[in-house]
Amino acid sequence: MFPRLREPTQLEKAIDKAMSQLNDYEIGSEEYNKVLEAVTKLHKMKEDETPNRLSKDTVAIITTNLLGIMMIIRHEHVNVITSRAMGLVIKPK
Repeated sequence: MFPRLREPTQLEKAIDKAMSQLNDYEIGSEEYNKVLEAVTKLHKMKEDETPNRLSKDTVAIITTNLLGIMMIIRHEHVNVITSRAMGLVIKPK
């Protein structure tokens, strides 16, 4: 019912620490640029760490294909299936 709060990872803690360090330096200074470069690298690591999720469009296509296959199989039990019915299923690319 309520969303679970998760503990921040070490990488997220490092990003937060680096972001707070940016406030200590003046924009454009050498130290600021070094910390900003580190933040950029940390964000890139975080992007690489997260798994790729299925989009809602992909899930909808998969569900529709499975539903179509189930309808064809159900129809096969009642009537004779023709070769044209298999053309309704979207083929993977």
